[in-house]
Amino acid sequence: MTYEMTVAGLKRQLPLCPISDTVMIGAFVIFGDVELTCACARDLLKIAPEFDYMVAPEAKAIPLIHEMARQSGRNEYFLVRKKKKAYMNGVFEAVDHSITTEGEQKLYMDGTDAEKLRGKRILILDDVISTGGSLAAVESLVNQAEGIVVGRMAILAEGDAAKRGDILFLEKLPLFSADGKPL
Repeated sequence: MTYEMTVAGLKRQLPLCPISDTVMIGAFVIFGDVELTCACARDLLKIAPEFDYMVAPEAKAIPLIHEMARQSGRNEYFLVRKKKKAYMNGVFEAVDHSITTEGEQKLYMDGTDAEKLRGKRILILDDVISTGGSLAAVESLVNQAEGIVVGRMAILAEGDAAKRGDILFLEKLPLFSADGKPL
């Protein structure tokens, strides 16, 4: 089963994937889709507030943040990692509860990156916002770094996330029943 949607003027078929016995999600993946990544970056930049830096969680938001940095002429952006890396110093940590990752997941920010965020206007990006768990974890890290969150953006807002007034997004993505009907 698939769900057809138009995002940034482009039609795509999203495979429906079960996350429980009664609910499925439309799998939106921009990896490898250069046309879609570029179009989404362009359209998000049109509605983005003024910012100094962008921060996104790895991994699915990486092509998006890279393309938004390229199109906006910025030479630097920051990633929040799922594992501590040997090169990271003075690591900040936050906990994430995501709809697509089973259980608790920790996210990490390099202390060197955090220093650059202090007092700066930060735009948080993700590919899809659903429960808001990843968004909250990234925002916690930005707050720990004393950055100023000026915006929260995603390509898609899934389910009830589309009702939130604190995020900017391009399109709504419904949740689906076990038989593939939008909820």
